[in-house]
Amino acid sequence: MRILIVSDAWSPQVNGVVTCLRALVSELEALGHEVCLLSPADFRSRPCPTYPEIRLSWDLWRVGGKIRAFAPDCVHLATEGPLGWAARRWLGRRGWAFTSAIHTRFPEYLSTRWRWLPLAIGYAFLRRFHAPSAAVLVSSERMRQAFAERGVAHLALWRKGVDVGVFQPNVFPRGDAVFLYVGRLAPEKNLEAFLRLDLPGRKRVVGDGPQRAELQARYPQVEFLGYRYGVELAEAYRSASVLVFPSLTDTLGLVMYEALACGTPVAAFPVAGPLDVLIEGRTGALDTDLRNACLRALALDRRDCARWAAEQSWRVSAQQFLALQRALVERPPCRADALPVSD
Repeated sequence: MRILIVSDAWSPQVNGVVTCLRALVSELEALGHEVCLLSPADFRSRPCPTYPEIRLSWDLWRVGGKIRAFAPDCVHLATEGPLGWAARRWLGRRGWAFTSAIHTRFPEYLSTRWRWLPLAIGYAFLRRFHAPSAAVLVSSERMRQAFAERGVAHLALWRKGVDVGVFQPNVFPRGDAVFLYVGRLAPEKNLEAFLRLDLPGRKRVVGDGPQRAELQARYPQVEFLGYRYGVELAEAYRSASVLVFPSLTDTLGLVMYEALACGTPVAAFPVAGPLDVLIEGRTGALDTDLRNACLRALALDRRDCARWAAEQSWRVSAQQFLALQRALVERPPCRADALPVSD
């Protein structure tokens, strides 16, 4: 099949959405499909306010021509940004069916950054964007239920995976305990819930973002390592005793899969995301007291973590994605009950 993916998130951004899409494209091509990814790299763009590493495309009138030139068999809208909206509008006006995905709890992120903004506005935005979608892909049953309760329709399950070729267990760490965070350094990640904990050993942070300078100044005892990629990132996981995942709003958290594949247990709050990934007492410790979770995770068997993660793969994830796309190819191109003539 000729598969078009439209995403406002792409290199050089470093986040779970980009990691997921990179793996998806690689697996789809390995399975013999032709994939075109439309991203800000294909358009003129400007830095996003407060997130300069995120580029927002603005010559969006070119989107339709690029879709028509590729002549896809199926289209997937990965994000709700400017490119996603432009492609949605073009497809809707021509009666083309498409799938979309919810990778993040966007309304909660907005309310975290702008506390005066009601969640209801964010969810109204989310419902409007995904309303014409033939299938709205989410990472877990818990997320499917949560978004259904908020009025999002046509939800379908698309599980994520891990690169088991890169993220593998090796020698287990010795010496002082090392508590690791991996991800963006931004308010919605709730990172200070980890940094302010009184824990034995050392704390390390892998990643970057708008809060780095502030947090590095406030917590000088923490090792801030910046971004790590590939084998260096895998080594950071392997050298850690516990991955700490303090987020309250992530829909999944691919870093948990990566850590577990390296044999590193996870400590987290008992919220959506960790509840969908971790097995309490086996691969992770879940507790409303994050310090307690961190200390309990130290005692978990790293071999159990690695064995569980070895069964998760991006190939299985890609095949699940393909099944949802084939359903579009095999049906009439227009859903009269879902696809509007125009916005």
